[in-house]
Amino acid sequence: MERLRITGGERLQGTVAIAGAKNASLPIIAASLLSPETLTITNLPALTDVATMLDVIAEHGAHVDRNGPHQVAIDGGRVDHVEASYGAIRRMRATVLVLGPLVARFGKARVSLPGGCAIGTRPVDLHLKALQTLGTTVDTDGGTIVANAPNGLTGARIVLASPSVGATETAMMAATAAKGETEIINAAQEPEVVDLATCLVAMGAEIEGAGTHRILIRGETIWRTAKHAVIPDRVETGTYAVAAAITGGQLELAGARLEHLAAPEQVLESCGVAFWPSDRGLIVSAPDPLQAMDITTEPFPGFPTDLQAQFMALMSVAEGTSTIRETVFENRFMHVPELNRLGADIKLQGTVATVKGSRELKGAPVAATDLRASVSLVLAGLAATGETVIENIFHLDRGYEALDVKLTRCGARIERLSG
Repeated sequence: MERLRITGGERLQGTVAIAGAKNASLPIIAASLLSPETLTITNLPALTDVATMLDVIAEHGAHVDRNGPHQVAIDGGRVDHVEASYGAIRRMRATVLVLGPLVARFGKARVSLPGGCAIGTRPVDLHLKALQTLGTTVDTDGGTIVANAPNGLTGARIVLASPSVGATETAMMAATAAKGETEIINAAQEPEVVDLATCLVAMGAEIEGAGTHRILIRGETIWRTAKHAVIPDRVETGTYAVAAAITGGQLELAGARLEHLAAPEQVLESCGVAFWPSDRGLIVSAPDPLQAMDITTEPFPGFPTDLQAQFMALMSVAEGTSTIRETVFENRFMHVPELNRLGADIKLQGTVATVKGSRELKGAPVAATDLRASVSLVLAGLAATGETVIENIFHLDRGYEALDVKLTRCGARIERLSG
């Protein structure tokens, strides 16, 4: 089991290349199952989650031709297998996204209920209800979702109970093959949803309204060969912005898009962090001292839940007391005991964390519990005095490409340990 050893106290200086967005890459890879034509995807991040999704579509018969770590050509002409095995699905929740494309193309699918990070129940009910609205019958069989649409899908008005990103993506992909027009109401507005729509349009689909609460899709798509570049990862961008801030340093985030970081940027600027554009992306600078701020996590364009843990680490060293309210996932405070082990002063009451800042963090052995929690410990370790050793860093490799290498190039003292 690999670990990270961090010796804190170094101000970060330099340039970090922002990778492609993991949460955009996964549904785009799944979308390749819709078409018999070749989809070339560029700017893919080199992550274990991306590798898992590529393995899943290969199990369905897709021919995956990797051209280096960041580009892949997927030939969907050979896809003929409609069952997704538990062996792959159990490793990552996002693999359930193959369900919509398989039903849309073949009229049936068997997909095991997914696994992944233990940060909440995150049910797939909304995915299934969307498919049912389009004419799919859905049952479960021993932990397997069994979906059938023997007469094909029919366009319909889908009203989502909440703006779920995954359900929006499932509905949008399935609707591209349905007869007639589909309207998705209360759709998620995240940039990753827009990126999937952009890719589907390049593949031949007709989609309007992505990025708003109402999306229109005209079905019976005539598919064509396409190429698509994945957007830069806004969560990685926000994470490195916090890394600059928590160390009192300055980083250039090459490839970052400020429009994807609106709410976090506003909050961080109120804390005292400065942002300005560069020729290659965005520069983030954070002179001391930082001021405490309150946040509430919300769907886009609100403050993202995927940056909550990182922001909590930052508030541990800011001046004053902050309140952090989590409204998206009920179990997303598992990093709190580990941050407190490093000297933070965080108290929980239900879905609210109160963070008393101006703390001197001190290195200690800690363990990651999920993807974003793990990176919050890295950030705290960068600011702590002494040595921090983080266990279970396989979580990091699921969502951050070469995090330790990128930080080391900017002056951090990080060593990856084996055994």
